[in-house]
Amino acid sequence: MIEKNAVQIFNFIIKTLFYMTILLIIIYLYGYSGVGQGNFIYNEF
Repeated sequence: MIEKNAVQIFNFIIKTLFYMTILLIIIYLYGYSGVGQGNFIYNEF
């Protein structure tokens, strides 16, 4: 039988990787959206 501590450590690592992946996706999408860049209306003038 697997030790209870090993299962808890495994669950912690899996959850950490899962939430870190979601956070990186959110940061990537935030950068991709162009927030913080100049307004596109003024690029043609």
